Amino acid sequence: MSVMDRIKAEVEGHPIVLFMKGTPQFPMCGFSSRAAQALKTAGATGFHTVNVLADPELRANLPRYSDWPSFPQLFVNGELIGGCDITLDLLDSGELARMVAEAQKAA
Repeated sequence: MSVMDRIKAEVEGHPIVLFMKGTPQFPMCGFSSRAAQALKTAGATGFHTVNVLADPELRANLPRYSDWPSFPQLFVNGELIGGCDITLDLLDSGELARMVAEAQKAA
């Protein structure tokens, strides 16, 4: 399976996917840590994460797949939401909680 197919399978296989550096328990970057915490604050339970540091091929190709240059990258229901700043803005506005609730209800 090509790396692009693997990325697509991750994005389409889970309602909420956060591609991040490290894991929520052991983040390797402040932006990734804040994005994971924002999801938890918004009520996300059991969201799927992918540690891009563990897969150099995926890390190199995810920006091509999503047309987004940096990490973390949040996908909800197969759609790119954005990185840390957008995730935090959505949390502050209450929109992230709505998106999370809808995605978890549909799962």
